[in-house]
Amino acid sequence: MKVAIGITEANRLVIATELSKMLADETVLYIKTKNAHWNVEGPDFYAIHKFFEAQFEQLDEIIDDVAERIRTIGHYAPGTLKSYLGLTHLSEESRSKNDSQGLIKDLLLDHESIIVNLRENIKSFASEHHDLGTSDFITGLVETHEKMSWFLRAHVVK
Repeated sequence: MKVAIGITEANRLVIATELSKMLADETVLYIKTKNAHWNVEGPDFYAIHKFFEAQFEQLDEIIDDVAERIRTIGHYAPGTLKSYLGLTHLSEESRSKNDSQGLIKDLLLDHESIIVNLRENIKSFASEHHDLGTSDFITGLVETHEKMSWFLRAHVVK
């Protein structure tokens, strides 16, 4: 059925494509956070293990919200690991040492990269593609990632 929400098909396609990249980034970050949760080692294991659990639970909600936003504007969300790896701008590399500080710093860099990417799309979604809903939606994602970054940053030993 035709989607008639006041945004042209061409604009919805551009937005869905960008949202698909964001979905891939969120999914890769989720997997990296799960990996950190499972494999962190050191004297702070339990506290950091639980901390990473809270973070990946937040990312799980974000992933679902991004996929639903793609569906809301009339497109299908990618759903395979292969598609995510082709769309993400994050690295999938793994660490040789699973200390909390290294894992936290790696995840923090990914969150900050996602924030920059999201921020770059806020204005264009609203002004160029006439989608204030998606612009507002990703503004909320920026705020969520900023808070998650703050929590990560608070764990970094200086």
